Amino acid sequence: MKKTFFPAVVLASALFVSACGNNKYEEELTIDVFASEANTQGIQSGWFADRVKERFNMNLNIISVNNNYNGAVLKDVRAASGYLGDIVMISARNNALKDLVDSGLLLDMTPYIKDKDIMKYSDAIYKLNSGLDGIYAIPSNISTLPSDTPSDIIDSTYAPYIRWDIYTEIGSPEIGTLEDLLDVLYKMQQASPLSDTGNPVYAFSFFDDWDNNMMTWAKQPCCFYGYDESGFVLAKADGSDYQSILDDDSLYYRSLKFYFEANQMGLVDPDSRNQSYSEVFSKYQDGAVLFSPWRFLGMSAYNTEEHMQQGKGFMMADISDMQIYEHGCSRDGVYDIVMCVGADVKDPERMVDFVDYLYSDEGVYENQAAENGGSAGPEGITWKMVDGKPVLTDYGIDVFYNQSSAVIPGDSSGNTYRDGISRLNYTAVSLTELADNGFPYSYEMWESEMNRTATVLQTTWSEAMDADNTMDYLVKNNKLIVSPGCEYNESEESAEIKEIREAVKRIIVSKSWDMIYASSEEEFENIWNEMKSKCEGLGYADVYEFDLQNAMAEGEIKKEILGE
Repeated sequence: MKKTFFPAVVLASALFVSACGNNKYEEELTIDVFASEANTQGIQSGWFADRVKERFNMNLNIISVNNNYNGAVLKDVRAASGYLGDIVMISARNNALKDLVDSGLLLDMTPYIKDKDIMKYSDAIYKLNSGLDGIYAIPSNISTLPSDTPSDIIDSTYAPYIRWDIYTEIGSPEIGTLEDLLDVLYKMQQASPLSDTGNPVYAFSFFDDWDNNMMTWAKQPCCFYGYDESGFVLAKADGSDYQSILDDDSLYYRSLKFYFEANQMGLVDPDSRNQSYSEVFSKYQDGAVLFSPWRFLGMSAYNTEEHMQQGKGFMMADISDMQIYEHGCSRDGVYDIVMCVGADVKDPERMVDFVDYLYSDEGVYENQAAENGGSAGPEGITWKMVDGKPVLTDYGIDVFYNQSSAVIPGDSSGNTYRDGISRLNYTAVSLTELADNGFPYSYEMWESEMNRTATVLQTTWSEAMDADNTMDYLVKNNKLIVSPGCEYNESEESAEIKEIREAVKRIIVSKSWDMIYASSEEEFENIWNEMKSKCEGLGYADVYEFDLQNAMAEGEIKKEILGE
């Protein structure tokens, strides 16, 4: 592939200015960041840690719900102690934000935030905090684009991504339904039974880090048919339909049956119940997994430029009856995770300054950097301005397209881009937004990247699908259903509903896993019926009705937006 390379980046040592010379905070702090979506925990290290240290003279100790066996218990224990963290990134759903405010666990940021740049998002901030008598949280993923604008750019977040090279090797058979995918994956496994390092290949390799109201992996195929979760409800993107996950004809049941049949066919990794996200990611990097329901798993792990030039990698396969759920941009931001400051922090002004930074151009570029497909990363290292336009540096091209683990040029400490990425897993501002330089935060939207010659994999896929990329195909073929970006303050969840939910979701998650590994169809049905019976006995109907009313209220707002 012919490429245009740009001059070497400025030495990182010159960019990383001395903390002593530029930092207004004399006392060094190590703060606890309760990051509910983080996939790793411990002290943040590498270049992002350096950037935070330079600006704020503080270190980030990340506390992750995803990396604890029972994350809900961890949250409750910390809340009961009166301290969640200095910085708190947590869901505002199901009245969780109000509960934390009423419990005195969050700081009212009003006196510290009123003159900050972040207040350019004041409408979204005030809406989230309405009724709270202060500013206790900032919504995530804020956008200024119309609500029915897809938030994804090149590849949809949810879609059936498979190893395209192996799929074409077996003749690219048509996939009529989700269930038809199993036979295709079985043939792919037979055609390529060993990974790049000689390990067994499976179609599916699960992790339980993100399980909450239900098993996340069983929820994911529901998104292929236009539904996503809202508590125990599966809500269609446009507000036109709702399902209980415990209905016998629900998409959740269909997904569980799909995975059960996959396991019967030898397609499910037997280690799935005992591995973390990071362990699964490593298996994808090794070519040991054939299917990914998210772009950020299969593609991010395996689609290096070397692989793609060899025609190898993950691309979306078409399922004839699919209609992919797509999140729309939201001027209100997103409430699934919000940014807060702990009530009794040592230095509230510094904490709010850190929050303000995360929503600034520098913060979005740096905190929302990813292995690929994220922001453009730190200026001067992965990208720079040339003739008034942003372009990737040689190093940026190497890390984004080759997944290079090379040391940052000029970094005397041996830091690499990949090892230094922010582990907060928090999206403050949509990557489709324009920075002050007039260009999107996402490098994938830059002219320099759109004009970059396609790899063998991308060319092969484009010719077969008659589309430039995943989003182009979905839009052209009317296989995308956008959930208009909107948020609203849900009804208050009573203590009784909350207690029932906690008991019920533990049963649903545990039994869902059991169903996939059932030894026979009879056992599968018995576990399903047992799960339903136990949940119903605990009061599932009351929680479902509560969730349904909230989902329908949001659905009415979506209908209004689509009508306009």
